Amino acid sequence: MKIIQILGTGCPKCRKLYETVQKVVEENGIEAEVVKVVDLGEILNFGVMMTPALAIDGKVVVSGCVPSPDELKSLFL
Repeated sequence: MKIIQILGTGCPKCRKLYETVQKVVEENGIEAEVVKVVDLGEILNFGVMMTPALAIDGKVVVSGCVPSPDELKSLFL
C-alpha cells in the first residue's frame, strides 16, 4: 500500500489536488492511504517551497501545480 501525502495549507489548489488524488485512487482501485499534511513545519521538512505538493511514500514527486488525472495515475501505478 502506498502512502500519498498532499502537502498544502488549504488553498484552493491544495483542495483541488486532494480531491483529484482521491478520485484517481478510487476510480482505479489503487491501494493507497491519502493523507493531508497542513502543518507548515512538516511541509518545510519535505523541502517544499511551493504548494500544493504531492509525496508518494515520503518522496516529493510534484510541487507547485495540480497534475491532470492521467498524470497522477501514471505516478501511482
